[in-house]
Amino acid sequence: MLLDRRISVAPMMDWTDRHCRYFLRGFSPLTLLYTEMITAAAITRGHARRLLEFDPEEHPVALQLGGAEARELALAARIGEEAGYDEINLNCGCPSERVASGAFGACLMREPQRVADCVAAMRAAVRVPVTVKMRIGVVSAADAAWREALAGFEEADEQALHEFAGRIRLAGCAVAIVHARKAVLGGLSPKDNRQVPPLRYDVVRRLRLAFADLPVVVNGGLRDAAAALDALTWCDGVMLGREAYHRPRVLTELHRALAPQVPVSQERALLLERMARYAERRMLEGEPLQAITRHMLGLCAGEPGAKEFRRLLSEGARAAGAGPALIRRAASVG
Repeated sequence: MLLDRRISVAPMMDWTDRHCRYFLRGFSPLTLLYTEMITAAAITRGHARRLLEFDPEEHPVALQLGGAEARELALAARIGEEAGYDEINLNCGCPSERVASGAFGACLMREPQRVADCVAAMRAAVRVPVTVKMRIGVVSAADAAWREALAGFEEADEQALHEFAGRIRLAGCAVAIVHARKAVLGGLSPKDNRQVPPLRYDVVRRLRLAFADLPVVVNGGLRDAAAALDALTWCDGVMLGREAYHRPRVLTELHRALAPQVPVSQERALLLERMARYAERRMLEGEPLQAITRHMLGLCAGEPGAKEFRRLLSEGARAAGAGPALIRRAASVG
């Protein structure tokens, strides 16, 4: 299966679960969706069925793995491929202390050969593409001059980034997904790590030019369709994060600009009816309505009645006896 990587939605912890992905699929049939990061250990130690289950309508969908042990990652990748995922992605970009304490995530940027070994093992285990999500560099808050290091991008930074990219490419990485900021290990919250380090699209552009045989997808700070389309003039793809979650209609805007021949509807009633039918199926399996509706609050962002729409779904889903009818009622708000 040849994946269209021009537009994708980032893996986001506690957000891009199966219900979120099913909802986002309604806005574009081509957008590549990613799971939350799932640790390889959790998959290989008996929880695969629960962690990896997804709806066929989510395709194309990629599995993001967290880990740093080549054998374990290879086994988890094989299990993910067998579960039906279209791509296996290795997380080398998350800076949270919880992830770093497990010796994976952004701290792996400092161990390019270890990452290359992991990629090579995963690549040998699966037929689907293996990709890496990364940063342009890392800074330790334990270093006295970390703020100065965060603001700049010196020749040594460029060399380290290119060495990392070169090693993963030789190991079989199909695509580098690059968050255009350095990551701070310790000292900044995950939220601040998405905002405080300066965006350096110029660094990602130079990386793309230096590695003609390594497709590059850029991530970080892209807020609207115009910015995403502009980035596509110099990179192979754009990954959106919180913008797609809070204003999912941006995915339809991009779909219509890039694939106008493939029809997609933005009609609220149709989108909500699709989700109501989905909720009916999932609630029969014991899933609470709120687990589904919490991802749908951005449907009417910027439209009349958006506040009432959010209130109806967020409060109504918690009420005793709430069911799919609540989602259908929301179509008349505004």
